Amino acid sequence: MTRLNLLLVLIAVLCAVGVVTSQHKARKLFSELQQEQAVARQMDVEWGQLQLEQSTWAMHTRIEKIATSHLEMQVPDASRIQVVPAESGRMKP
Repeated sequence: MTRLNLLLVLIAVLCAVGVVTSQHKARKLFSELQQEQAVARQMDVEWGQLQLEQSTWAMHTRIEKIATSHLEMQVPDASRIQVVPAESGRMKP
């Protein structure tokens, strides 16, 4: 009977250690999940800022200003502009 009680106590201790270990792992994983979600939120904010910056850098007025001031480009006269119509919406290879 004593051996049976010792065996049951040993099993109960092992189960308790297993529960504690699994709870510790679950809390650790939850903490890591929260950290990664915070990183993802920060990256979303940074992505939005980069999209805004890209749209600012690609504004036509900015490009035109750089073309005229730094590259010394000029808009051609209207008589020198020729519009070429596209053929059936496809370009030939």
